[in-house]
Amino acid sequence: MKQTWHDLLFAHWSMPLADIKPLIPIELPLDTFDGHAWIGVVPFWMSGVRPRGIPPLPGLSQFPELNVRTYVTYQGKPGVYFFSLDAANWPAVWAARGFFHLPYFEAAMSAREQSGVILYASQRKGMPAEFRGTCRPIAPVHQCEIDSLEYFLTERYCLYTVVAGQIHRCNVHHMPWPLQNAQANLAVNTMAEAVGIHLPATAPLLHFAKRLDVLIWPLRAADQ
Repeated sequence: MKQTWHDLLFAHWSMPLADIKPLIPIELPLDTFDGHAWIGVVPFWMSGVRPRGIPPLPGLSQFPELNVRTYVTYQGKPGVYFFSLDAANWPAVWAARGFFHLPYFEAAMSAREQSGVILYASQRKGMPAEFRGTCRPIAPVHQCEIDSLEYFLTERYCLYTVVAGQIHRCNVHHMPWPLQNAQANLAVNTMAEAVGIHLPATAPLLHFAKRLDVLIWPLRAADQ
């Protein structure tokens, strides 16, 4: 599958390991940085979403998304574990639940630019999971150093999920993240709370990426 990600905000909070470990499948080793787990709330929008060899379909290939995530490593390969993913496209939600076994939810969402500021809004349908905020980049694009915290949080080239007790991996490929330091105002954010995570009152670590082209491989059992 091909996708292009736009106007992506990484908002990250440091969390005690004991708060997050019970919330992920026991099969997956939780990743930490300096002894802390990290939770990311990540809004953006996608375009050009299509399976390989098929052109983008009108009404199906462009929509906003927002995910709540943490970080795991299995067999030495760092990856992402998703607590939830919201999308404003019910066929995409249906397909991702069925083919990738991911906790997708349909939501009323928007992501738009106004005078250099990105405005995000998301309300999960039928459930109290809401996000409203703005962000803007405040520094030039840079690539993070390998041993840095921002590398740990962003440069991960697979996702993990557990299906019937078996770890599955989905590999992704893209160029290194074109990160920019960011400023944000998160007026409403109950996305993590909806999955049982109570974010600290401290300000999040913020990064922004304007655009990234992505290739996604099929989900496979990690031990095969």
